[in-house]
Amino acid sequence: MNPHSIVVGTAGPDSGNTAVEWAAREAQLRRRPLHIVHVLEWSPDEAREAGGSSYVERVWSASEALTGAARRLALEVAPEADVTVGTLVGHPAARLLEVADNVELMVLGCRGRGGFAGLRLGSVSQRVATHASCPVAVVRGRPHADGPVVAGVGDSAAADHVLETAFEAAAARLASLVVVRSFAPAIQLWVASVSPSEIATPEQDAAERGRVEEQLASWRGKFPEVPVEIVLTHDGIAGALVDASSSARLVTVGSHGRGAIRGALLGSTGLHLLHHAGCPVLVARPRGDRAS
Repeated sequence: MNPHSIVVGTAGPDSGNTAVEWAAREAQLRRRPLHIVHVLEWSPDEAREAGGSSYVERVWSASEALTGAARRLALEVAPEADVTVGTLVGHPAARLLEVADNVELMVLGCRGRGGFAGLRLGSVSQRVATHASCPVAVVRGRPHADGPVVAGVGDSAAADHVLETAFEAAAARLASLVVVRSFAPAIQLWVASVSPSEIATPEQDAAERGRVEEQLASWRGKFPEVPVEIVLTHDGIAGALVDASSSARLVTVGSHGRGAIRGALLGSTGLHLLHHAGCPVLVARPRGDRAS
């Protein structure tokens, strides 16, 4: 697999067309090859019980028809893209995680088989987004909307990589960037029963904005063409990013949450977005950052 490839997993028209279209546009935007993958989940015992070689041939033929249709769709929306297809055999999440070890970006739909648009995230997409060694985009909500790119930025080590990813995405799309930062203001005990969002803390807000400006300084210099807005909130970052996603074209989030356990690289904020965002979500992850 070309390490600069974008790979999109598809399970057919009901759950995969939107992801294929988004991935094709992304590949053309980045000038990267696109590889469309369908994973057949079967075991040799199941194949023998279902009719042996004739069953395998029928299923394989159906998979080739599915990936062929996906390739045609990709070329319709991104005629300049270099598109290839392939069929793998095994557990979908496990095989996609293997592919993710050597690609630039993995793209997935938000629904499992039999899911409903706008609702729960499919188990395969969640596992791959949580454990993959490369950046992962989950296509949900309004996949082709206009609007800014949104980045959720905290004070963790992942913040700089999130900003790099977000600035690159905004520059490529000729879009503005909205940087969202959540912080809990220091308040007196006598107002502890009041919601933090209802408390005016101008001095603390100014200090926090200054810290965000410091984080942004080098990236503004590298991407002077990208307009940047800073949004500070006293509310939780997950809810703030979901709210921002309602008018965004893409939300970027880091791969490590506070207290992340080994084997789960995505924190609670990222998981919340994957289930509830109103636009595609890009999990910014340095390549090779794989949970065991």
